[in-house]
Amino acid sequence: MSSLSFDFAPDFRPLAARMRPETLEQYIGQSHLLGEGQPLRQALEAGRAHSMMFWGPPGTGKTTLAELVARYANAHVERISAVTSGVKEIRSAIEHAKNVAQSRGQRTLLFVDEVHRFNKSQQDAFLPFIEDGTVIFVGATTENPSFEINNALLSRARVYVIKQLEPQEIEQIVQQALQDEERGLGKRKLTLPAEVALKLAQTCDGDARKALNLIELMSDMLKDGEAFTEEMIVQVAGQQLAGFDKNGDQYYDLISAVHKSIRGSAPDAALYWYCRMLEGGCDPLYVARRLLAIASEDIGNADPMAMTVAVNAWECFHRVGPSEGERAIAQAVLYLASAPKSNAVYTAFARARQLARETGHEPVPKHLCNAPTKLMQEIGNGEGYRYAHDEPNAYASGEKYMPPSLTEQQFYYPTERGFEKRIKDKLTQLRQLDEQSRVKRYE
Repeated sequence: MSSLSFDFAPDFRPLAARMRPETLEQYIGQSHLLGEGQPLRQALEAGRAHSMMFWGPPGTGKTTLAELVARYANAHVERISAVTSGVKEIRSAIEHAKNVAQSRGQRTLLFVDEVHRFNKSQQDAFLPFIEDGTVIFVGATTENPSFEINNALLSRARVYVIKQLEPQEIEQIVQQALQDEERGLGKRKLTLPAEVALKLAQTCDGDARKALNLIELMSDMLKDGEAFTEEMIVQVAGQQLAGFDKNGDQYYDLISAVHKSIRGSAPDAALYWYCRMLEGGCDPLYVARRLLAIASEDIGNADPMAMTVAVNAWECFHRVGPSEGERAIAQAVLYLASAPKSNAVYTAFARARQLARETGHEPVPKHLCNAPTKLMQEIGNGEGYRYAHDEPNAYASGEKYMPPSLTEQQFYYPTERGFEKRIKDKLTQLRQLDEQSRVKRYE
């Protein structure tokens, strides 16, 4: 009996995995990092690599970029995910790196996905091996490294911001997959009309992996040589399209409706628009981030708890997941909409920032200057400063804290609403004490 033989093994990987770029020329997007003449591109082309952190939304090419760094640096790759790994996996990866260095004389790139999910001690475990060159550390995170990554680790890794892909970049990635006969669907000669490509790009909201997954699902519905349709996108994307129009404008209209309903103290409307966004497939954390801005911009010190409620809702989502987390964000939406409103902080900050730009030459008054040494004291730093805690009511009435030319400037005008009324009353009282002090000096 004759045996069958095959010249190749079928590649059963998803389209997104097969289309992962292997060269800089195949990589689409992030031109601010990989465009001609950009420092990161020059370093890669020269075969140089340094420890780095990629910060950006899902599906924007962070993992792919890490693979390219390793390829161009001719480095062995060790991969761990903070979602499923711990100190044991970190130690194992480090041991492999040491063995590779000894046996092959090759450096190791240690790629850590979702690095922000590691706690402080787990993040600290990388430090000595980055220091001694055992590994080139590359971390990927969707969260702001300034808040989620230890300063010690941040100081050893350069942070690169990975931007959300533009619709035209998503279209290029999809067309690349449809034309590539080796890795993609090129042999099937499928057609993607321009209007369908645009709708697909808008549906995927800058996520290339999602776009390729949808194209692969839709391709199973077509015969070779046929064309994709907008109806097919609705079929495969399901409810993710609900509420978002073709041009993508409604996405921003909906978040605007959430924001303006909260500002207008309309909790029912705010909750309705938030739920519309959820039904449209919006990431709840996108709304949570906006709530933080609203708490500062539209509520401010009228209810200082608003910021805490918004932060806690965000944290709750991370801790308990979508089901309960979405409800926690809903709680924050209702709280912020019901809270007293004030934009006094927002306008005060804008006024102060503008004046700071215009008067950056003004020196700090001598009595406010730092005086940690004898020499600084001898030149007058800190001289005449009145320690507020030693004054009646812990307030040095008549003391000046602004540059002399800006003494009368006022930025913050508290409202009569909520807790801010108490702040206004307190500041009014302090200004009266200042006036009494001024009068006494001239009597």
